[in-house]
Amino acid sequence: MNDFEKTIEYEFKDKSLLEKALTHSSFANENHLHTGDNERLEFLGDSVLGLVTAEYLFANHRTFPEGELTKLRSYAVCEKSLFEFAKEIGLGQQIKLSNGEARTGGRERPSVLSDAFEALIAAIYLDGGIENAKKFILRFVAPYVESKPSFKDYKTTLQEVVQRNQGEELRYILVSETGPDHDKHFEVEVHLNSNVIGKGFAGSKKKAEQEAAKQALELMGL
Repeated sequence: MNDFEKTIEYEFKDKSLLEKALTHSSFANENHLHTGDNERLEFLGDSVLGLVTAEYLFANHRTFPEGELTKLRSYAVCEKSLFEFAKEIGLGQQIKLSNGEARTGGRERPSVLSDAFEALIAAIYLDGGIENAKKFILRFVAPYVESKPSFKDYKTTLQEVVQRNQGEELRYILVSETGPDHDKHFEVEVHLNSNVIGKGFAGSKKKAEQEAAKQALELMGL
């Protein structure tokens, strides 16, 4: 267990919380454990994960509208993502499973590992508070999100680049809006002072602005 705590970079004060987080319902049932399994912890961990992820996205993707933030949060906390995080720390080898569950591949089953990962988050939260839980979560969520170019916040990145030079002004100009209400097309230019440094075309104004910022960054070699 000490080796696993080193892997997750958190040492529990109450080891029973870690034990419970790693106890699958099949093992608890097979061994008639009165201490229970990790399902209640999973419930709490899901909420803590959602809050920490939402807070991170809100703070670090300031130009994303609500719809984009929701989509990005769903992507970051879905079963597939949690399964990948769990594999990074070898969680499958730590989970206590019934003999039958272990024989049928439970240690590699995405649902089992993703649930256990959420339970582990809750255990850290209960043992060490929100800051320790946040540190653990963002170790996985932050690089996972930022490595996906389709979710990159180009507007924020461009703003940060421009702010390095005092007095520079960045503006997004809607050049055209065409098509019926159900199929709109927007053209947006991003201006640095009086110069056009990027253009974007998309089905929403926000996405067109992101495309314009992306083109501007490419022009800058970034």
